Amino acid sequence: MSEINFSAVGRRKKAVARVRLIPGEGKISINKRDLDEYFGLETLKTVVRQPLTLTETAGRFDVVVSVRGGGFTGQAGAIRHGIARALVKADEELKPAIKKAGYLTRDPRMKERKKYGLKKARKAPQFSKR
Repeated sequence: MSEINFSAVGRRKKAVARVRLIPGEGKISINKRDLDEYFGLETLKTVVRQPLTLTETAGRFDVVVSVRGGGFTGQAGAIRHGIARALVKADEELKPAIKKAGYLTRDPRMKERKKYGLKKARKAPQFSKR
């Protein structure tokens, strides 16, 4: 059971992805489901694969992901962040390329909180003079 694997955590908005890279032939499974089965949109699938295609390591590692919270777009971003961090742990020489592409940076944009007197974060109730 001394199999070599590299694990990392990726985050975006409310989504948290725990990613494990295991030497293999390039399968990506998310919450025990295949990538194509989990994400319907093709853009989200490409977002998940971006760090692997950039570093040309798509066929070297199997990716096992456990992701919770957020929506599909946030989860895809969190998985990309986690895969990028795990790839850097696997091979430190990949870091400059991944960092230049911006995959190691945690996206800080969060949902703004609702304020009192307003309907949403910034939307005010309709104004009438009379």
